[in-house]
Amino acid sequence: MGSPQTLSETDRQLVAVWAADCAERVLGFFEAEAPGDSRPREAIAGLRAFARGEPRVGPARRLGFAAHAAAREVTVPAAVAAARAAGQAVSTAHMAAHALGAAGYAAMAAGLAAPDQPNAVTEETRWQLCHMPPAVKAALRQLPSVVERSSLLGSSGLLGKGLLGTVIGDLQAGLGDPA
Repeated sequence: MGSPQTLSETDRQLVAVWAADCAERVLGFFEAEAPGDSRPREAIAGLRAFARGEPRVGPARRLGFAAHAAAREVTVPAAVAAARAAGQAVSTAHMAAHALGAAGYAAMAAGLAAPDQPNAVTEETRWQLCHMPPAVKAALRQLPSVVERSSLLGSSGLLGKGLLGTVIGDLQAGLGDPA
């Protein structure tokens, strides 16, 4: 039996499109700091290909590692968060729960890029929820709650802590019950 964070491949492909959209919205923050580094953009493109049924999980994981490496090579916090959003997004091919990490990092990137706008994170989270198709909501409702299970992704539970954990918790709360 697989992990409850994994979901079926069909569900991961549905969720992948939304995760790619979330990461792509903030990609410009990274590209402004590292215009010659295409690794986060390639990760998002790889995830979109996975959603179409093209690459398997192995190539997607390599793209994720590359996007996270790109995040370690920039110093501007919004750029770091944007690259991490791309790395989390492409990791959705492996485990659907990473889509929540992608959205969380994207919301953080939006907030870090606009420190004078206290509602930037909330507004990005609202966009994410408003642009989430019902099938994606249904798939993500199958995941364990990050609030109830701090080890949502990995033994360290990093996505369940701090602002990122709060954003992901808000996203999961926004999924609501099936109508």
